[in-house]
Order: sequence, then structure tokens, then C-alpha cells
Amino acid sequence: MLEHGGRLREAARRFNRPVEQWLDLSTGISPFAWPIPALPQSIWQRLPETDDNLSGVAGDYYGAPAALPVAGSQAAIQALPLLRAPSRVGVLEPTYAEHADAWRRAGHAVRSVQLDDVADVLPQLDVLLAVNPNNPTAQLLTTEQLLKWHAELASRGGWLLVDEAFMDVTPEHSLASFTDREGLIVLRSLGKFFGLAGLRLGFVLAAPALLGQLEKALGPWAVSGPARAVGLAALLDASTQQLWRYRLKTASERLDALLIQAGLSGGAGCGLFQWRESERAERLYLNLALQGVLVRLFPALNGLRFGLPHHQRDWERLEQALNTSMRARQ
Repeated sequence: MLEHGGRLREAARRFNRPVEQWLDLSTGISPFAWPIPALPQSIWQRLPETDDNLSGVAGDYYGAPAALPVAGSQAAIQALPLLRAPSRVGVLEPTYAEHADAWRRAGHAVRSVQLDDVADVLPQLDVLLAVNPNNPTAQLLTTEQLLKWHAELASRGGWLLVDEAFMDVTPEHSLASFTDREGLIVLRSLGKFFGLAGLRLGFVLAAPALLGQLEKALGPWAVSGPARAVGLAALLDASTQQLWRYRLKTASERLDALLIQAGLSGGAGCGLFQWRESERAERLYLNLALQGVLVRLFPALNGLRFGLPHHQRDWERLEQALNTSMRARQ
């Protein structure tokens, strides 16, 4: 199993601090959890029913011609490689490690690709995979660039697969509206923006024929009834979505300013996290952890990903921990 953020219990054991005493900023999940409505008892007693128009509502929300519900985008990450014969797959890195791992386990030839090398490498690929905005670096690729890559791949039956798990705060940059084009696949998730990671609900946006193949591969009842009901309510709640975008954008800008004030400048961010690189990233991670603040360390990149605090007391705690940690580095 690959390492992910949110491993709070492990950190609690390692640093001998009870779980309830931590400020967990190790994920890119919104601190503002969408309110779960009361669910009727029948939802728990009946098998999921797929004629609830969840796909149509998701298509409207994302601006996509077609959408397939899946049990979190991770389910699609694992299943999509099974739909192709052995292929040459490029993964734009550094990025979310599950993508390369899934394609490699399915028997494909996987190679790491750097952004500056895409033009040279693309003729040698059948599939190119990108996360946009990227996790963990928050790099944002332009629609024009992505569609150019897609056109070249699709001309020979290839795929461009774009994971947009962190795109909801900036939907104007999404490729969702173009996913009727053959060979263009976009992954979306309710876990990050809506703060519902435990719901395990995501969507694949692609041409109907490919969605049909994926649905068959995943089998019946791939998404639970409760997840479908909560997903429908969240996707239809336009007023909360608008509020969430404002709150997350404001919080991300505040976090960026706080990190700069603490001496961590020159980074990048999206609406759900901030990214910083430092030669002393591991030491800063440890100093923060010793104060009960958990962030995500990427040792190979000398980088740290900071999730968004929620309450004012969380902001104050992070500021104090940063100031203490930065002084300890001097």
C-alpha cells in the first residue's frame, strides 16, 4: 500500500500524542464538511438504484456530456488500466503515486515524464496521465495545452487521462465540457471540495462507449445507496457550492500569506492546499509534529503540503507552531 495523508493514528503512535490533541493538515480535504441530510431507513435496506438521475445531475454540475458514478475516483484509477491492451503510459510527475502504480500493476509499460519533456515523449506514448491542479505541487496546466496533447494521442487511439480531484474551486479550468471527445477521460471526486472523503463517491467523465465499458468492469452496485443519496443532495446544492468556493479560496490565500510570513515563500497552491519546498522540509515536518501539527512530507521532493485550517484556534495554533519551528531551524 502506498503512503497517503490523513494517517493520523500512525502519527499519534509515532509521536506519542493522543489523536484528539492533533491539528491534522496532512490532506487536501476541505475543512468545511458539507452537511449530511437525514437519510430514510429504506436506503440502508434496499440495493442501490441507478435510475435516480445521479449521472445526469453530476453531468450538469461538472458541465460534462456524460458522467459515471464510481466508489471514489480511486476505484476508477484502479479499473481504467484494465480496459486497455498493454500500452506505453506516461505519468506527468511528480504527482499522486496511485496512478503509476495502478497502470504498472495492470501490466503496462509506465514511465515518468517531466513537463518540459512532454513534446518529445508524446509520440512514444499511448496514454498520458496528468493531475490538474497537481497533487502535491498545485501546478495548473492550461486547457489549451491539455487539449493539444489529447488531439495527438487520440489521432492514434490513445488516451489523455486527467485527474481533476482538486478542480472544484476553479471549475473554469476543467476539461469536463470536452469529454465527449474520444480518448479524453476526466476524473472528479466529491471527497475534496465537499469535505466528504469518507463517502467514497467520484465520477468519470468520458465518451459514453468508454463509460459503458468501465461500468461493466466495475460491476453492479458499485456505489452504495447512501453515497448516491448524499451525492445527489450535495451536487444540487448550488448555494453551498458557491459559498464553499469563496471560503476555500479565501482560506488558501490566508494560508499562503501565513506561510510567507513564517519564512516559507516561493511556493504554490490551489483552493485546497499550499505547497512549499525546502532543504529542511523533513526537519520542519518533525518540529511541527512535535507540537501536534501534522502536515504531509514528501521526502523525495524536499516538500511539504499544508491543508487548510478550519477554526480560528486552528489558525492560531498553526501560526504559533510555524514560528516556533522556524526559530528552531535558525
